[in-house]
Amino acid sequence: MRYATVALRWEDADRPIGAVLAHDDTVRVEAVRDVSPGPDDTFVQLLELSGDAERARDLLADAPDVLEYDVTGAHNGGLAYLHCRAAGLIADLLGALHDHGIVVDWPMYPLENEADEGDPVAGLEVRVLGTDRTIQTASAALPAAVELTLERTGEYGGNGLLAGAFTERQRELFELAVREGYYEVPRGTTHRELAEKLGVSTATVSEHLQRVESKLVAEYIESR
Repeated sequence: MRYATVALRWEDADRPIGAVLAHDDTVRVEAVRDVSPGPDDTFVQLLELSGDAERARDLLADAPDVLEYDVTGAHNGGLAYLHCRAAGLIADLLGALHDHGIVVDWPMYPLENEADEGDPVAGLEVRVLGTDRTIQTASAALPAAVELTLERTGEYGGNGLLAGAFTERQRELFELAVREGYYEVPRGTTHRELAEKLGVSTATVSEHLQRVESKLVAEYIESR
């Protein structure tokens, strides 16, 4: 069985997942746990949130395309269940995966916006499983509005949580931290030095490393 990790990008106006939460600074979609077709051309999704879950409730209550929702958590993030109208790009994306026998290795991760201000681009990092033929055929069938970039591909080993748990930026930062001696005693580097090497803020370094470490701890506990 083959896997392919791909970056899917599209214009922000066509953002198919978590659109109502996309432009609020107090709440952020960290991962897309699941997206499934619903009845009557609708779809349901489960989103992992950081930030103010109370604010997410307010935004979803006013969203015309959200038919039903539920949010767990408070001011430190949570999970959001959404039942939405399936229109445009999301329906086409789901159809391309379903029609060509592709399995998504959940979760999906939102891509960091690297576009210039005023020209926003939305996107997801997605890992899919199948054969070489099914992956290639599904890629060719994606909507024209979607730009696909192949990040990695290879033979799938089924290594559980850690096989696909991290975003590209989280992997890059974690590997740099290890190389620079961040986890040695005494530490060989600091958040500030790592941030300078990657051109990001110290808050970004701290947040990403905390997320990586929490997933590593969870995997260790589950494996015992």
